[in-house]
Amino acid sequence: MRSAAATAAARMSPAVYFPHGSMSLDQLAKSRLNEHVSALLRPPRAYTLQEDLGLSATPDPLRIFDRALLARRRRRVAATAVEHDFLLARVADELAERLEIIKRRFPLAANVGAHHGLLSRRIRGLAGVERIIDVDGTARLLSDAGDMRVVADEEALPFADASLDLVVSALALQLVNDLPGALVQIRRALKPDGLLLASLLGGATLQELRAAWIAAESEISGGASPRVAPFADVRDLGALLQRAGFALPVVDSETVTVTYANPLDLMREVKAMGASNILAARRRQPVTRRLLMRAAEIYAERFAGKGGRVPATFEILTLTAWAPDPSQPKPLRPGSAQARLADALGVSERKLKQ
Repeated sequence: MRSAAATAAARMSPAVYFPHGSMSLDQLAKSRLNEHVSALLRPPRAYTLQEDLGLSATPDPLRIFDRALLARRRRRVAATAVEHDFLLARVADELAERLEIIKRRFPLAANVGAHHGLLSRRIRGLAGVERIIDVDGTARLLSDAGDMRVVADEEALPFADASLDLVVSALALQLVNDLPGALVQIRRALKPDGLLLASLLGGATLQELRAAWIAAESEISGGASPRVAPFADVRDLGALLQRAGFALPVVDSETVTVTYANPLDLMREVKAMGASNILAARRRQPVTRRLLMRAAEIYAERFAGKGGRVPATFEILTLTAWAPDPSQPKPLRPGSAQARLADALGVSERKLKQ
């Protein structure tokens, strides 16, 4: 299992080359800065959600995420997704390692929110994993996936009840509007004693970027609009798994810190992942150069390390849960114990003082 430090060292800021000719170092720095800013402010090409999912794009003010915008952005970056999948690759390796130690057969699995099929390629060929269906809402991403592909939204899974032995998901479920509903659909699609193994981003993700945007916008405009998505924490997800009807739920957390040369490099990477602001309550006005630069300045001032590089936190929450089955172990009824804990530990039992 790779450490956070190893991942950060192996995949730092992506290399970017700029034509410089006979420019001075100062001119080169300014040229690079302008390239960064222009790329961040450039409006994306528009696509319709109907092209990807065949769904209506009618806005819903009660939604947390603008799924139509997510579909457009992921479609736009599909051709270069493999160049910015370092976090997905780390999660895929972790899930593959966990799955490998479970000694049982999974004749039919589904990868929900498959992206470009990276997780499926990691687990295909593991002992016990036989056929895998890649499911994603963006058809262009699935062009690099396996031979069994389904274009479908994670919030409307097309599987019959008790049809799957395994459901895996990597960095997709944190962006659904109805996570409890999605978990219920997954539980229903699993056969009795079927396994859910998923990773999604947790609440500490991009906490530095969130703080910098809030501070910069408050300073310049006197208020702040949401720019970094709110994600669930460990306790929330444990409760949601139980609410969805899963048995034996386990949720654990890992924090991964990646460093970048500067905040603009981080913002460019997030944009290249198709993961920039998709909040339904976001401010619709374009980001000004002044606001962008002030956010970058605050980020560097507050969080830059000794070498000038800036950290970005990613919290990875991993879910393991099973569809209920009578063969699974169950907790004993309270008061049904036939032996005292004190006897098992070889200690004397005393009443607590009031």
